[in-house]
Amino acid sequence: QVQVVESGGGLVQAGGSLRLSCATSGRIFKINGMGWYRQAPGKERELVATITSGTVTYAESVKGRFTVSSPNDKNTVFLEMHSLEPEDTAVYYCNAHVRLTTGYEYSYWGQGTQVTVSS
Repeated sequence: QVQVVESGGGLVQAGGSLRLSCATSGRIFKINGMGWYRQAPGKERELVATITSGTVTYAESVKGRFTVSSPNDKNTVFLEMHSLEPEDTAVYYCNAHVRLTTGYEYSYWGQGTQVTVSS
């Protein structure tokens, strides 16, 4: 019913930048929140940055380096990543908390996009 598609990952040297994009589509009545999570090999998935009703939350490890944004009235979210470090290497997942046209609310995940930062 809802599709979440990420793009923009890749390989970058330490200190470089990348921009991730996430677009949602489907039977969406309202997006209640969107955000980014990441999972490195052997580690649990962790929050990177979220926007919920205009409130932005960042993981401590990315504050000052990453910026999350979601244009008004657009079912999209972006993650600008600067000063990337090898520790940022992970699969990055987009999450959308959606109220469907049926009235039900669900959390949807994208398929993930790989970000690799070389030292």
